[in-house]
Amino acid sequence: MTTTKPLQAQAEHSRYIQRVRRVASSLLPLLPEGQPDTASMQRCIDALLAAGRSLPAALRLTRQLVMERLAVLDIEQQAPMEAITLAMTELAEVTLERALQAARAALDAQYGPPLTEAGEPIDFWIVGMGKLGSRELNVSSDIDLIYVYEDEGHTSGLPGRTVAPITAHEYFGQVVRQLWTLIGEPTEDGFVFRMDLALRPNGNSGPPAVSLAMLEEYFLVQGREWERFAWLKSRVVAPRAAVESGRARALRDVVTPFVYRRYLDYGVFEALRQLHQKIRIEANRRACGRPDRANDVKLSRGGIREIEFIVQLLQVVRGGHYPEIRTRPTLKALDRLAAVGLLPVEAAARLGQAYVFLRRVEHRIQFLDDQQTHVLPSADADLHWIAQSMGLQCRDDACELLDQLCSFREFVATEFDALLNEGRGPGGGGGTCKGCSAPVPALDSPSLTEGMAPAVAQRLKALITQPRVAVLRDEARQRLARLLLRARKLSEQESVAGSTLGDDAMLRFIDWLEPLLRRDSYLALLAERPQVLGRLLRLLGLARWPMRYLMQQPGVIDELADARLSHERFDAQAYLRDLEERHQAWVRSGQADEEALLDTLRRAHHAEMFRTLVRDVEGELTVEQVADDLSALADATLDCTLRWAWQHLRTRHRDVPAVAVIAYGKLGGKELGYGSDLDVVFLFDDDDDRASEVYAAFVRKVITWLSLRTPAGTLFEIDTALRPNGNSGLLVTSISAFGHYQRGRGSNTAWTWEHQAITRARWCAGDPGLAPRFEAVRREVLCAERATTTLREEVVTMRERVRQAHPVRAGHFDVKHSRGGMMDAEFAVQYLVLSQSARHPALQVNSGNIALLIDAERDGLLPEGVGQAAAAAYRALRQVQHRARLDEASTQFPVETLGELAVHRDAVRALWRAVFE
Repeated sequence: MTTTKPLQAQAEHSRYIQRVRRVASSLLPLLPEGQPDTASMQRCIDALLAAGRSLPAALRLTRQLVMERLAVLDIEQQAPMEAITLAMTELAEVTLERALQAARAALDAQYGPPLTEAGEPIDFWIVGMGKLGSRELNVSSDIDLIYVYEDEGHTSGLPGRTVAPITAHEYFGQVVRQLWTLIGEPTEDGFVFRMDLALRPNGNSGPPAVSLAMLEEYFLVQGREWERFAWLKSRVVAPRAAVESGRARALRDVVTPFVYRRYLDYGVFEALRQLHQKIRIEANRRACGRPDRANDVKLSRGGIREIEFIVQLLQVVRGGHYPEIRTRPTLKALDRLAAVGLLPVEAAARLGQAYVFLRRVEHRIQFLDDQQTHVLPSADADLHWIAQSMGLQCRDDACELLDQLCSFREFVATEFDALLNEGRGPGGGGGTCKGCSAPVPALDSPSLTEGMAPAVAQRLKALITQPRVAVLRDEARQRLARLLLRARKLSEQESVAGSTLGDDAMLRFIDWLEPLLRRDSYLALLAERPQVLGRLLRLLGLARWPMRYLMQQPGVIDELADARLSHERFDAQAYLRDLEERHQAWVRSGQADEEALLDTLRRAHHAEMFRTLVRDVEGELTVEQVADDLSALADATLDCTLRWAWQHLRTRHRDVPAVAVIAYGKLGGKELGYGSDLDVVFLFDDDDDRASEVYAAFVRKVITWLSLRTPAGTLFEIDTALRPNGNSGLLVTSISAFGHYQRGRGSNTAWTWEHQAITRARWCAGDPGLAPRFEAVRREVLCAERATTTLREEVVTMRERVRQAHPVRAGHFDVKHSRGGMMDAEFAVQYLVLSQSARHPALQVNSGNIALLIDAERDGLLPEGVGQAAAAAYRALRQVQHRARLDEASTQFPVETLGELAVHRDAVRALWRAVFE
């Protein structure tokens, strides 16, 4: 049995390619077969010029030859879509470069070159926008351009010429006109590219070329939200020398802060929504009475433009925080958005497939007649040819091309609507909140508080009458009213369902909202992400401390939209990998300064801490798991800070610092809580003569990086009082000097309380080679011979000092500081470790108080049952303390109400008696 191989579509079906082959067949050998590139196009132009063609003719004929080669590649050889768009982009760059050289040479010969007042040459940049900027140009596309010159000035004039100098503005205006003549003007040879300058400042009413200062002022005063989407893809495409020399970076430094804001920027949703509505209206108008125009693969529902909008919206909203998503090509951006979790991986892959399919169809549409159209042809022969060129069938009774087109467009439209649906489902339904789509009452309407609990209604009225609410714009007032209505509805639904939300959640939500009234981006975020609002309310209903944290770091609420939040633990390697990718992105963008890196560290740390907080409050983690994750997060943040800060130290003398951070206290014992200070000591091992000075300067920088308050907040309060000689000692100590101090060699030796502290110390960041050396010193200290009676007296004395510094109300029990509290257990463990480690190696391991109590009982150092009971008590007391702090409640309880706590108190008291009495 034989099978019939489907007919291969031929490029010659294109009417345009037929014309090119008919008119320019003798010129085709000037451009080699295969994919045209910059070098082959340059040679083709040179050959045409050498043959006597004018520059306009040479550029136009080169374009015809490139189109013929690309049609064969695309239709007959199934070249990747990216190969076609890259070749068209390089054609635009080559021809614009040639045209600019000619235009400037002609004007320089007439007026002389333009110079600044200081006599310096003035750069002129052709900025490619849209698909030219992203190197994704269509085969029959216009090119969106903006012309920018570097500075004001005048032309220099020419010796012996009487032509008066003209301003730089006039000079570059003439350059623009000549560029249109050379590139855009139709001649008998056609055109090179249609040129569109509508995206320039003030559109068609603005000057053809603007200075860099004029552009910067326009961005600050008049720049509109939709223009940020346009400038996202901007790129200097000519002259090449300005890009290679780095002079064009001045333009990037103006554009970047306009496109990417340093805060979460959900306010752009409405701007994009309005822009998209205008495009849809225009597409529908053109299709009115013309059903064939409904199949516009670019502008119709689910078309190319909606994929681009999805990508650009996420980039503009989050690009200020995630520099790694700042990329122009759509497919690359989809991959990066998925990599940072802003798009589901499956959705990003499907959108990428849809984009490639739609762009390939678009190219075939345009190859037919070299027309800038995106509408499927109505002629059956053309439709069959397009289908055949893509390996699909299209018959009268069934058309695979249309089937795939409909499938991709429906998926794209669904994703797009989900992103811009303003809280409603794609079908316009209620989404996550029943009744939230009801008409929104005015802020001062009694209906807004009708039926509320008195305390909530009173607090809401107090908010609404705030002066800062009175000065809000009408749009912001309406958004606030909608937000409050949704919050009330969600709270009522959860309360009916038997959750713990209700009045407390609403009161805390209003308290959290008040300081944010002038930060419209956060109100916009909640308006755009109702699922975030719902989860925020549930979180606030479960505990009070999250409200305080969100007041300090409101930007982290966007993390509530991440589906991974509840089901994943902190992953230090993934965290460091993400930070390093972000760092490399800052480097690529030329913005890896200390300010950007400080804010990057803070945002990443705050986001991870908030994820742990949510898992904690929602009952996904135990107290021990919370402490483990927060400690691991601190370790990773310290490690990253060391690496980044070293690169910004002017006096560094080696590539990697030979310095380590030693964690003490809660971080050392991996019992870190939310907002805990870090007790750390810095050690180094470096024989360089300058080492002490260099590392002292470095540690000062590291402490600044960790503790400085920036617009993104702070990281940690750093306490270095446990270093040798305390606050009077050096900030950083050599590992050998540290060892001598701890072992008691020489006149300068550690106190017993310092040895108590070292029982729970550990290497946590920096040079891993110092970890075993520190641990050797630590174990030597733990195993040192001591007079147990003297040690017992010193530990008990220190415990009393701590107790006196934390008085407890009469008749109350404090879970940490009272007799039978956590501190008693900790001091007992420290005494056992210092007195018994030499004979019981298990106590040398920094395994935590609970494990050490169990080990001590197993080794016979505690009566049977005492260690186990004390360990269980310590765990229970930590849980009580943790829950009280989450609720911002007291950790002191009346003695008569202790209940089960009394059992745990007595277990710790029994431990104390067994160890010290």
